[in-house]
Amino acid sequence: MSASLVVSAGASSHTGRRRSLNEDAYLASAPVFLVADGMGGHEAGERASAAVVDAFSPLIGRPALVLDDVRRALGDAKDAVEALSSESTGRAGTTLSGVVLAAVDGMGYWLVLNIGDSRTYRLADGELEQITVDHSVVQELIEAGELTVEESATDHRRNIITRAIGAGSTGDADYWMFPAELGDRILICSDGLSSEISDDDIREIVFVESDPQRAADVLVSRAVSAGGRDNVTAVVVDAVLVASRPGSPVAADEPDVADTRPRESAGGMR
Repeated sequence: MSASLVVSAGASSHTGRRRSLNEDAYLASAPVFLVADGMGGHEAGERASAAVVDAFSPLIGRPALVLDDVRRALGDAKDAVEALSSESTGRAGTTLSGVVLAAVDGMGYWLVLNIGDSRTYRLADGELEQITVDHSVVQELIEAGELTVEESATDHRRNIITRAIGAGSTGDADYWMFPAELGDRILICSDGLSSEISDDDIREIVFVESDPQRAADVLVSRAVSAGGRDNVTAVVVDAVLVASRPGSPVAADEPDVADTRPRESAGGMR
C-alpha cells in the first residue's frame, strides 16, 4: 500500500534556562508527529509526557491512520498517565498536540489533535495559521469578550490550562481534518516556544528556513535566547509528496472531525 502523504521532518527540544528537567517529549516519525508537555512535579510531568509518546509509538511505520487509531492510542495514554498519578506523590499530567498522516479515498490528509495549550500551526502559501485552539483560561476569556489577545499575553491567569491528559482532567481532545497540499509545513510546539516568541517571528523562521531540522533548531534556539523560562520543543513536518484527486471531500458523517478552521485563538502559558 503506497502512502498518500509523504513527509520530511525535524525536531528539537531544550530544557530552557530555568528548569532542571525537560518535561517535554515528542514523537516525530511517520505517520505520527506529536509534542507532549508534562506537568506535576517530582518527575511526574516527565513520566507523563513519556507515557503519551510510548502509547503512540506502536503506530509508527503505517502509511496512514484513521481517527479510531488515534482514539485508541489516546485511551492507552490516559490510562498510563492515570496510573502514574496513583503511584507518585505528584499529580501527573500532560498536554498533547500534533498531527497524524491520514487518507480519504486515496487523498493525503492532515489529522490534527489537541489537548491543552501546546499548539499545531500550518504554513501554507506563506501564511501561518494556528490550527489548534488553546484549552486555557485566557482563551475562554477571549471568546467571552472579556479579554483581548494582546491583554492575554500578560494576564496573570495565562498559566492556567483547562484540559490535560491526567491531572484530574477528562482529557477530551479536539480534532481537525483537512486535505494536505504539496508544500504544506506543519509546526507542533510546546508553549515554551509560543510564550517566548511571537507568531510573526515563528512565521518568519518557518518561512525562511527550508530544511525542517534547521527550522526546528532555530525555533528552539530563538525561544531559549528570548528567555527560556520553560522547556521548549518544536517538531516541523513538510509535505513532500501528496496524492490528491479533486472533488473527494471528507466524509460528512465522520464523528468529531471536519474540514474546519479554528475560532480566534490565543494561548495560555504554564
